[in-house]
Amino acid sequence: MISEEQLDQFRVSGDRVRVMRDEMEVNDVVGIVVAWDDTTVVIRRANRRVVKLSRNYRFELASSERGSDG
Repeated sequence: MISEEQLDQFRVSGDRVRVMRDEMEVNDVVGIVVAWDDTTVVIRRANRRVVKLSRNYRFELASSERGSDG
């Protein structure tokens, strides 16, 4: 599960993140972190729609290569 500190860092920086829900790249959600609670994160996508996702998914910077540890 992603930590509060990591989420806050993503929110403050305004960097786009990639949320990998499974092994298929087409199912990734890319956007900016807007808000979160104990179990979910709200991501604003490029089309301005928001998506509520579980904090158990894998979060990484969208600018990094998919699946990289960086």
